[in-house]
Amino acid sequence: MASMFIHFEIDDFDAWKEAFDSDPAGRKEVAKGHQIFRGVDDPSQVFVATEYSSAEDAKAIREKLLASGALDNFNVKTQPTVVEVADSAEY
Repeated sequence: MASMFIHFEIDDFDAWKEAFDSDPAGRKEVAKGHQIFRGVDDPSQVFVATEYSSAEDAKAIREKLLASGALDNFNVKTQPTVVEVADSAEY
């Protein structure tokens, strides 16, 4: 299991969400799901986590996303980063 994280700073959440929902890289065909987080103190800070079955799937979507130019229209604070869980706990 792997995830891809992206951090945005946005002015118009609705416009950003419309672009995200348009799925320019085809993530819905590969991803298991996603979560979108907004800063409590600064809602212009948006964090996206998308989950994939493998790091290879996540990397393939990252490359499609970068090639699509979809990120060019937004202030991306952290470029798409593929990660795997190093540690986990529930309390």
